[in-house]
Amino acid sequence: MRPQSVVAAPGAEGAARLRILQVVASYYPAVRYGGPIRSVHGLSAALVRRGHEVHVYTTNVDGPANLDVPVDRPVDLDGVRVHYFPVRAPRRLFWSPALGRKLRAHIHTFDVVHLQAVFLWPMWAGARAAEHARIPFVMSPRGMLVGDLIKRKNRWVKTAWIQMVERHSLSRAAGVHVTAELEATELGALGLPMPPVAEIPNGVDFPDAYPPLEAGPFAFLRRPYALFLSRISWKKGLDRLITAWASIPHVELIIAGNDEENYLPALRQLAETHGVADRVRFVGPVSDTDKWALYENAAVFVLPSYSENFGNVVAEAMAVGCPVVISPEVGISGLVRAGECGVVTACDPRDLASAINTLLADTARRGELARRARIVARERLSWAGVAAEMEQFYRAVTVRTGGQVAMGAQSA
Repeated sequence: MRPQSVVAAPGAEGAARLRILQVVASYYPAVRYGGPIRSVHGLSAALVRRGHEVHVYTTNVDGPANLDVPVDRPVDLDGVRVHYFPVRAPRRLFWSPALGRKLRAHIHTFDVVHLQAVFLWPMWAGARAAEHARIPFVMSPRGMLVGDLIKRKNRWVKTAWIQMVERHSLSRAAGVHVTAELEATELGALGLPMPPVAEIPNGVDFPDAYPPLEAGPFAFLRRPYALFLSRISWKKGLDRLITAWASIPHVELIIAGNDEENYLPALRQLAETHGVADRVRFVGPVSDTDKWALYENAAVFVLPSYSENFGNVVAEAMAVGCPVVISPEVGISGLVRAGECGVVTACDPRDLASAINTLLADTARRGELARRARIVARERLSWAGVAAEMEQFYRAVTVRTGGQVAMGAQSA
């Protein structure tokens, strides 16, 4: 069953300010967890700029350690009020009794609750608290409810969790947010009870200035180079990218990102096996400041993921005019195809190598793709536009469910 789509009504000028709660397991500065932290904060900050009050309930988890943040008061990040809570074992579920108590005590003061992800305790707690207080809540699976991913990793645990937890949450949610049509299709294939679905992309930052490549930590890089920048994970398709590199001569492949899965040893061995270890360079994590110069100076950006609900890094590359080569399984691929601003290709090693070689050999085409990518990013992926769409979605679900905003209640 394909999810039902919802089109949010435009927000009326002068409409009431919303008091919004975002519930997410991890948050800045724990950027090791990848794109969702950046996209949730980008959305929240943009909603604040639109005049709304946004709170984030999250944990202080940062891998095996804890963030150096206060847990007794909110922290202001770009106008977003971030509340960090300590966790107890089992840490992998981000279990936080303190967060649960805060939800139960204060969730009734919000107009809408947005749960960012599934399979984690804070989102279960947020759904139950919102349901009990009769506050409309929406869910963003963030690419976690994809059939192939469920089968490939912890299949039986995830299947049981879906039946015991996510099925109930989805049936009680006022709406579901996905970032791309591909994610909506995968979600519908699970056959779960589903509220209306809104397809709203993630936004992208457009930095006014950033240090040039020569002034940063990657001044040693030789050009031309191809760039992969994302988490080092099996699902990102690095195995087929490194295999393809044996057929891509004279160009270095720069692989940037943090390795939370201890996957690097296998990738280094793969590069040795295919005789490309001297042309595949692993440079580790990259800061939010330094990544822009890496994108800008790359001849091509490659993301050959097996599954990707959106692909924030693709949007970032587009924003600074870096030509992209991506797999059809990357959620933003539909936008890339429609905007004719990149290459979407089957990513078995032979096809991937052919696509990259063709693009590297055609300077004029790379320039045209870069030009179109900048235009598409600014027209479709600005945070101002994304926040406006999300505001309309929030208002639509509160009207449909008879929430506080629809009833004209003033937020506390």
